[in-house]
Amino acid sequence: MTARSLPRGRSSASARHVGDYRRALVVLGWVAAAIVALNTILAGLPAGAAARVAVPVLTAVALALWLVGLARTVTNVWLLTGCLTGGGLGGAGLDLLHPSGPGFILTYMAMAAIGLRLPRPVALPSGAVVVAAAAWAESHTSANAASAALNLGIGACFLFVASAFAAVNRDAHAQAQALLAEEAAARAAREQAAVLAERGRLARELHDVLAHTLSGLAVQLEGARLLAEKTDADTRLVTQIRTAQRLARDGMASAKGAVATLRGDTLPGVDQLPELVAQARLATGTAAHLVVSGEPRSLPPEAGLAVYRTVQEALTNTAKHAGPDAPATVTLTWAADHVSVEILDTGGTPATGLPSGGFGLTGLAERAELAGGHLDAGPTDAGWRVHLVMPVRPPQEQQR
Repeated sequence: MTARSLPRGRSSASARHVGDYRRALVVLGWVAAAIVALNTILAGLPAGAAARVAVPVLTAVALALWLVGLARTVTNVWLLTGCLTGGGLGGAGLDLLHPSGPGFILTYMAMAAIGLRLPRPVALPSGAVVVAAAAWAESHTSANAASAALNLGIGACFLFVASAFAAVNRDAHAQAQALLAEEAAARAAREQAAVLAERGRLARELHDVLAHTLSGLAVQLEGARLLAEKTDADTRLVTQIRTAQRLARDGMASAKGAVATLRGDTLPGVDQLPELVAQARLATGTAAHLVVSGEPRSLPPEAGLAVYRTVQEALTNTAKHAGPDAPATVTLTWAADHVSVEILDTGGTPATGLPSGGFGLTGLAERAELAGGHLDAGPTDAGWRVHLVMPVRPPQEQQR
């Protein structure tokens, strides 16, 4: 399963939950470290010269190991084990050197972190080592050795078990979120498969209907052309019949393209504009030509289809309303963040009987807005102008 198929809402919510938990853990770790440091200062230093040096150094090292063990960037199990076990042993050493200091607090902190961050097979022996060292240190500095060691062991074990249960709950929550995301992705995939199957069925139906209808129309037009030639009909009628034949063939090609689009095949786009303009010259006799400027960029499929359909509809409207003798210029301009196409016709003699392109400028304007673009159409002093602007993909998306 690819990352793209995962539901973004649930996966991002799970990621935020884990991120919030880790940030809270780090904040609590720094607060606990500050409390231990403050407690060390308030408790003072032991009388011995060596102990007066060892206690601050050992406190700093133990706190540093504790904070490294809580860092979000540290994920290696063995490094975490070394840091947290070392921090707990440092607390035991401090308890031995300075019984009135906060050494036992470091032991509790280490046990809580070991239960939270280490996997169970590693956490159990690491916690046992820390508890044993802390209990031994506590028994050597207390009048009632057995009671002191037992009390410290019970407190440390309680923190370890509580933090281990919290870690299990955290892992179960993350696993549940992952399972929900996979289930949603599977459901979306099934729905998409059903949609594609229905689109395929509709495509086959449309193909059969259009193929039979347009093929029959082409045959009938060929018969009409032959009959017109045999009966010495007006040459204009023969020309009109030939034009109708070309339109029927082009309609069949367009229908096949629409069916292919419905089946999920490649959509026509900007690359097919030269062929489209050439077909318009042959089918309707429109004096159309294409002008391209700028460096071509990657264009989303829907945006490319909007450009193609706009040019197709505009050239058909030119032949219908301005006439086949009206010159039409299709100008495609590539810019840094958008592509624009302008179809401008001038003058001509209106033709009659030519069908519409079937897409309509209103529908094309709606298609453009859905794809993030904008279409304008209206009369000019000499003819008619259609102008479409569509966004292009940013450079970072083109590199993906």
